[in-house]
Amino acid sequence: HADARTGATSTVLTEESTTFVDLDFTDDLTYLKDGKHFIHSSERSGFKHLYLFDMAGKPVRQITAGDWEVDKFLGIDEKTRTLYFTSAEVSPLERHLYRITVEGKDKVKLTEKAGTHRIDLGPDFRYYLDYHSAADAPPTVSLHQAPQGKLVKVVEANESLQNRLKEYALSRKEFFQFNTSTGVSLNGWMIKPANFDEKKKYPVLMYVYGGPGSQTVLNQWEEGRTTWHQLLAQQGYLVVSVDNRGTGGRGAEFKKATYANLGKLEVQDQIEGAKYLAGLAYVDATRIGIWGWSYGGYMASLCMTVGADYFKAGIAVAPVTSWRFYDSIYTERYLKTPQENPGGYDDNSPVTHADKLKGKYFLIHGTGDDNVHFQNAVVMENALIKANKQFRSFYYPNRNHGISGGNTRLHLYTMMTDFLEKNL
Repeated sequence: HADARTGATSTVLTEESTTFVDLDFTDDLTYLKDGKHFIHSSERSGFKHLYLFDMAGKPVRQITAGDWEVDKFLGIDEKTRTLYFTSAEVSPLERHLYRITVEGKDKVKLTEKAGTHRIDLGPDFRYYLDYHSAADAPPTVSLHQAPQGKLVKVVEANESLQNRLKEYALSRKEFFQFNTSTGVSLNGWMIKPANFDEKKKYPVLMYVYGGPGSQTVLNQWEEGRTTWHQLLAQQGYLVVSVDNRGTGGRGAEFKKATYANLGKLEVQDQIEGAKYLAGLAYVDATRIGIWGWSYGGYMASLCMTVGADYFKAGIAVAPVTSWRFYDSIYTERYLKTPQENPGGYDDNSPVTHADKLKGKYFLIHGTGDDNVHFQNAVVMENALIKANKQFRSFYYPNRNHGISGGNTRLHLYTMMTDFLEKNL
């Protein structure tokens, strides 16, 4: 705490970790009006939960507890001593709204529909907006009364979109779990062709992101890339995504397993995913590909090199190829400094493993990338040339990390579709 009049400061609360402290939690800091307490979230139990502290930083009590994560702390109604938060208690694949007392009692789940609920809670805690979606349910918005959660009205039913979707042969996103050879349970989803025949064998395209704390395997509505995935399913591909170790929603141990060694365990898990899929009766094990964007492009590049025996083709869009070129605030959080941990920066760099490439590799980048510098593409190309490896590349002039503007996205996805049709 700091005295604004004198500048005198005193340390009240210190969070420690042998890996990293998630900075997103600082947004949860909430001081109570009694001037004697504050609420803060922490992973000290192994899962993100809410705690009550006195003004000296001494823990008064843990308010939420269990082998599940609080997602967002939404606020506290001090008149009724009621906290509101969303969590992954039902499943790491879902987010639901709860209320609980400051004493950590009388916890009540306020949302019913399966899927993901994003909540906008009113400042007087009387009402909230529920933005709900699921893998097979487009977003809707409804107004509810707190603290019971009673529906007041549906603000947006999204009927026009729902009717429009009926015109297309869209496939349901099916969720699944499997255990790796080392006993790690991983979550995934699969999109099958609308006319799926289990007696046939299909090629597979895996979609990966895989970065720290992220999730692609969520029961929520997605557009953009999922629309393209539906197109590929219509053309006879199985599209699959697997959340590897290092991703979120499953506690600190799972999320921080990749600390100081980004790329190693994540790629092992994606390879395990490919091996699991190859064992399914309806999968053509010789035709498994992978693609990703940004961190996902990094992962796709590693899978095509370190995992070359398992992937026939791969597309890396705007990939990190060397962490030495990325933002220090990010790399030092997850890898420490290059001086402390040079191996963490180089051992799992796709550049280091360029000579292992076997399949068809497509590298795409915008020359004006404002996040992953274009230099990442250049050094990867140079390493592949040095290793005498054939590959394909395409650069979008002056496009940023999102590679958009005008008909750029149409051009991009058309080009990637053509690449897959010829190589997978």
